Amino acid sequence: MSLTELSAYELSLRLQSGEVSAREAVAACFDKIEQVEDDVKAFVLLTQDHAEAAAAEVDEKRAAGEKLGPLAGVPIAHKDLFCTRGVRTTCCSRILENFVPPYDATVVARCHEAGMPMLGKTNMDEFAMGSSTENSALQITRNPLDLDKVPGGSSGGSAAAVAAGEAFLALGTDTGGSIRQPASLCGIVGMKPTYGRVSRYGVIAYASSLDQVGPFARDVRDCALLLQTIAGPDPMDSTCASMEPPDYLACLGDDVKGLKAGIVKELVYGEGIHAPVKDSILQAVDTLAGLGVECEEVSLPNIDYSLPVYYIIAPAECSSNLARYDGVRYGHRTELPADDIHDMYSKTRAEGFGDEVRLRIMLGTYTLSAGYYDAYYKKALQVRTLIKRDFDEAFEKFDILLSPTSPCVAWNFGAFDQMAMKLADICTIPVNIAGICAMNVPCGMQDHLPIGLQIMGAPFAEDVVLRAGYAFEQARR
Repeated sequence: MSLTELSAYELSLRLQSGEVSAREAVAACFDKIEQVEDDVKAFVLLTQDHAEAAAAEVDEKRAAGEKLGPLAGVPIAHKDLFCTRGVRTTCCSRILENFVPPYDATVVARCHEAGMPMLGKTNMDEFAMGSSTENSALQITRNPLDLDKVPGGSSGGSAAAVAAGEAFLALGTDTGGSIRQPASLCGIVGMKPTYGRVSRYGVIAYASSLDQVGPFARDVRDCALLLQTIAGPDPMDSTCASMEPPDYLACLGDDVKGLKAGIVKELVYGEGIHAPVKDSILQAVDTLAGLGVECEEVSLPNIDYSLPVYYIIAPAECSSNLARYDGVRYGHRTELPADDIHDMYSKTRAEGFGDEVRLRIMLGTYTLSAGYYDAYYKKALQVRTLIKRDFDEAFEKFDILLSPTSPCVAWNFGAFDQMAMKLADICTIPVNIAGICAMNVPCGMQDHLPIGLQIMGAPFAEDVVLRAGYAFEQARR
């Protein structure tokens, strides 16, 4: 077996035993990148010197007998919206094409402290706006399982890097499903933690009340390992919860017998869910029932409003967050002659932002404008409360909720128009609206393409979600 076919946990054991060095692990990743990257295009920037230096440092510390963490020497890739000190961070947008941050995002710093060599920055939809990674201003990433298909988005580069064997682990962000949906389409594990479980300091914002950082991994145990590394309080982020996370790895082996699972009727039997996807989810329910999980259908009556609520709140927040990129305070500035400063702003932003970003900025500016705020934004916040209340009531009865992650498998490039693309997030967006945690676990195949099971948990119940996901994964092997 090639080194890059190992899980991060298996690699960690070999690193700790001395069977493999961190430098060999990094070299194996770059060999794999050289083999497949021309086709997949998961990375927009490689940091080989950085990775080799970090790996050498780990090897020296291990040789000196220094006690290291479990992921020391395990290479990782980062989505290109995490600030990385001295390394270009573009959000895959022309407006930030030459931005070199002077500091690391908290999650990046924690990976560095854990001794994880950074392989590079991965491709994404511009400013994380999209469901296919077709909206990147730099390049298009392809699904490693079928190069004619999309990898999902917006963290498609991170998902593709892990699925292709280029990286053992990767980090992404999830605003409306941008970790879970590409994980589903690429056949790997991806988790959106509870809002506030992981620091967002140093993460370039899209929609601040919805964004959350999370891990991509080849299996649930690797996902737990990486979440353990990045989760926890951060004094640099006032929205980060103050409670310490539990030991996620230790909870994996606990029995799931007696857990109560709700099958969300609107997301399993609803319009737009493809029949093979529904059948795979029901088979997954049978598997969990065979493990002793008590499964029962549940209705969330306001969940159908999630998409319209999301497409009011997210563009509103993005129009505010992206106002800073005006060619004066931040980002690219046009070289075209301008009549006045407003003309310069207009030309700068027209050159710097892609079509999808401009569309969402205009939508958000409209819904926040005087005369429309109460009719749209305020109403969306009120409905958001109703959706969250549905989840709160469901979690009074159930430990986890189940649904598909994506209503369909990966599709061909250009097959979906913008409206159909937005409907592809119909199963994941409610989780971000409610601020709870959820994880994708592969559960079936259709035409050689993976189908994903979404396991949702109550706020800060990542340990329960991981335990259920691990038991399901082990039962399928």
